[in-house]
Amino acid sequence: MENFIYSINVTLPIFLVMVIGYILKQIGMLNDDFVTVANRFNFKVTLPFMLFRDISGVDIRAVFDLKYVLFCALVSTACFWLIWGGTKLFLKDKSMRGAFVQASFRSSAAVMGLAFIENIYGSSAMGPLMIVGAVPLYNIFSVIVLTFEGAHAGEENKSEKIKLACINIIKNPIILGILAGLLVALLGIDFPVIVDKTVNSVAQMATPLALITIGAGFEGRKAVAKMKPTIAASMIKLVIQPLIFLPLAVWMGFNGEKIIGILIMLAAPTTPSCYIMAKNMDNDGVLTASVVVMTTLLSAFTLTGWIFVLKTVGLIG
Repeated sequence: MENFIYSINVTLPIFLVMVIGYILKQIGMLNDDFVTVANRFNFKVTLPFMLFRDISGVDIRAVFDLKYVLFCALVSTACFWLIWGGTKLFLKDKSMRGAFVQASFRSSAAVMGLAFIENIYGSSAMGPLMIVGAVPLYNIFSVIVLTFEGAHAGEENKSEKIKLACINIIKNPIILGILAGLLVALLGIDFPVIVDKTVNSVAQMATPLALITIGAGFEGRKAVAKMKPTIAASMIKLVIQPLIFLPLAVWMGFNGEKIIGILIMLAAPTTPSCYIMAKNMDNDGVLTASVVVMTTLLSAFTLTGWIFVLKTVGLIG
């Protein structure tokens, strides 16, 4: 019951902030122009600042675990290619493919993940390491699939698509924020307090603004029409990925804080930044928002179940 109450306390407020955004749009306080500008602002400013802050503040050299980082990276890679391959086979509507793949494999590791880990273990070293192993790949793979499966994907040949994907990766503000954070962490750079507070002030806007924007941009009638792919993506995100890869993590000897980090990587709800990237790269924002909303709501139950299983078998204290 304690785990369930905690999960509710983490996920329900996030869901309710989305509801507030939806209500504000319905009463006319927010409009489509706000959603467009806020999405661009989040993508180019607040999310990169948040990831830079979270990664740059960790002494990576002191806590680095190569086996753990490689596991997170390889599993994230496997999830992406398996889901994309399956989507090519089973999802006939090509306009949904990029959004479906991104929403199915990409977790809210930086936002909700660290909250879960720190609630169980206090200050977390493995959480940021999981972010180092998974989040850069989340963004690189997202750029690739959104480029190849986007609204204008059929207009270029294969070499042009590859060139465009490389350009999008190099220019991606979120990836640049992660790389800058890694560089600062590895060099051990300490900024003046005034700089730290400025970065933190901008970073703190990322999550609430993203959630308000998702709610304001949520189109209920269109989302209902895409309920089948929404349910399928949510099942992959919350149940199928951890069902396949958690036993592998256990077999490799991960437990405690590390297994919780892996669980979050596999089974946390879809990150709000999926919606922002989908909208900014001309992909299906309706499907993406629908998956973010559904996985956020259901994760209170599924994450609680996974934590209960891990506690029952003695893998976490």
